[in-house]
Amino acid sequence: MEGLIQDVLDLSHTLGGERLRMAILGEGNTSVRLDEETFAVKSSGCSLSTLGREDITICRFDRLLPLLDDASAGDAEIDAALFASRTDARAKKPSIEALFHAYLLTLPGVRCVGHVHAIAVNGILCSPRAPDFAAGRTCPDEVVLCGTESVLVPYAEPGMALCRSIRSEVVAFVRRTGREPRIILLRNHGIIAVGASPRAVLGSLLMAEKAAEIFSGAARLGGPIFLTPAQCERIAGRPDEHYRQKLLGL
Repeated sequence: MEGLIQDVLDLSHTLGGERLRMAILGEGNTSVRLDEETFAVKSSGCSLSTLGREDITICRFDRLLPLLDDASAGDAEIDAALFASRTDARAKKPSIEALFHAYLLTLPGVRCVGHVHAIAVNGILCSPRAPDFAAGRTCPDEVVLCGTESVLVPYAEPGMALCRSIRSEVVAFVRRTGREPRIILLRNHGIIAVGASPRAVLGSLLMAEKAAEIFSGAARLGGPIFLTPAQCERIAGRPDEHYRQKLLGL
């Protein structure tokens, strides 16, 4: 367990580092599934760049997941559930976004979740071009690390409203595409990557930010020109790319 927590601490420090500029102050959060009953998530109000072991809270899934279908749960009930979800009553309060981490960590193959407010990505998510960025792919490596397309979630207030909106859009995405998502884009908010490991999550976030810079640059020149759906499917299905994905921990 401590090895998994150290992995998510390392991921947090990288994502919160000044070089990447993906999160400042208390922005963003990370999590890792420890077993079928529990997961570790960033505590509320802590910084990714300086996150310590004391800033990681271990929570129980069964204290949070039922809230998604409880229409009567208000702010007070949600706040109480966050505190009650801790396996150690001395631990800090988990982030309010622990709600969507709990849900996403139950998806097939997902062991780690990373959420940041990346500048280039958010520049697009705060613009009318967000649907184009979610649906299109400009380069083969974007397909390899981010999938053939991304989930796009309409703006929702952080907390239960956002968690339910994420669940609704992810379910619709899986039904439509037959694939689990790797990237979830939150309009006017930020980006989430899900994966089998912290390494996979980091790779997807780095590629998404690079893709956002390419998209914005191409838009200034009259583009972008996207790969066709057939080209994306071809890349996604190539054995050599599957091998590379395995080496990258995807």
